[in-house]
Amino acid sequence: MGTWGRMRRGASTALAAAVLALLTGCGDNGQSALKPHSSPARDINNLWWGMFAAAAIVFAGTLGLIVLARMRRNRTDFPLIGDAPNRLSALIIGFGVVIPLLALTTLFYISDVGVLRATDAPANGQTKMTIQVIGHQWFWEVRYPGGAVTANEIHIPARTRVKVVLTTADVIHSFWVPELNKKVDTMPGHPNPLLLYADKTGRYRGQCAEFCGIQHAKMALSVYADPPGRFRAWLANEAKPLAAGTQQQAGFQAFTNNQCASCHALRGTSARGRIGPDLTHLMSRKTLAALTIPNTQAYLGAWIVDPQQFKPGNKMPGLQIKGSEFAQLIKFLESLK
Repeated sequence: MGTWGRMRRGASTALAAAVLALLTGCGDNGQSALKPHSSPARDINNLWWGMFAAAAIVFAGTLGLIVLARMRRNRTDFPLIGDAPNRLSALIIGFGVVIPLLALTTLFYISDVGVLRATDAPANGQTKMTIQVIGHQWFWEVRYPGGAVTANEIHIPARTRVKVVLTTADVIHSFWVPELNKKVDTMPGHPNPLLLYADKTGRYRGQCAEFCGIQHAKMALSVYADPPGRFRAWLANEAKPLAAGTQQQAGFQAFTNNQCASCHALRGTSARGRIGPDLTHLMSRKTLAALTIPNTQAYLGAWIVDPQQFKPGNKMPGLQIKGSEFAQLIKFLESLK
C-alpha cells in the first residue's frame, strides 16, 4: 500500500472512531451527558459540542494541509499554492497556529467564565435543602435533614435546587450523574458541594467515576426526581425509626444472632452498624448492592447466602443460615418498608 493509501486508511479509521464515540455518548442508556435535564448539564453539553466542533475544524484543516503537501510534491503549479512558498506558509500558520490558538482561547474562556461558574455548588441560602452523600467501598450512603438515611437511591423534589455535600468513608470516589451535573470527587477530610436539580420528574442514573477498587464498576446510584408531594411523603416515611416491639420479633433475633447488626443499622433498635448500608427502610429501595441486583425476595435471599457471587470482594460475608431462621430473617427484612 502506498503513502496515499495509508493516509486515506488512517483518515477513515479516525473518522470511524469519532463517529463511534459520538454514537456511544448519545446512547439511550440512562447515563448520557448528551441528554441534559438541568441547566448545569445543558451548559456542559453545549461546551462538549463546542469542543467537538473546534476539534473537527482543526482536524479538517490539518488533514487538508497533509493532502495539499502530498499532492504538491510532484506539481509545482498546483492551484492555490503554485510556486509561491508564502502561500503555503500562510496556510500552515493559519491552520497550524492561528485557528487552534483562537479555538483553545475561546473554549478556555467559555469553560472558565461560563460553564465552571454555572456548574459550581450553590452558596448557602440558595437551595431548599442540603443532603449528605458519603462514598463507601462500594455503595453510596445518603443522609437527609430530620434523620432519614438511605443508600444508592437519592430522592429529590423535581424543579428544586438541592445542595449535596460529598464526603468519603474510605478512599477517593467520584459522584457523577451526567444528565444533571458534572462529576465531583469525594475527598477524605475535604467535603465537596454539588448542585442537584432536575427539570422534570424521572430517574437519572449515576456512577462512581474514580477507580476505587475491585467493585468500582458496580458502584452505581439513581437520582429520583419526585413531585414535591410524593417526595415529602417519601422523606417522612424514611425518617421514621422502626416501631416499638421490633426487637421482640423472631426475625430481628435472627438479624442480631447472625451479626447483621455489627455492620448494618436499624434506627430505633440496638442495631447500629456503620460498615454496610442502613437497612431501616430496606424495602423502599428498588435495588440491592448499588443497583447490582433487583430488590426482590429471591435476590435478597441469594445475596444474604452468598453476596460474593454478585459482587466479588465486597465486605459482606455469606451467612450460614438455613431453615426456619432464614425464613424468619427474610420475612423480617421484607417488613422494612
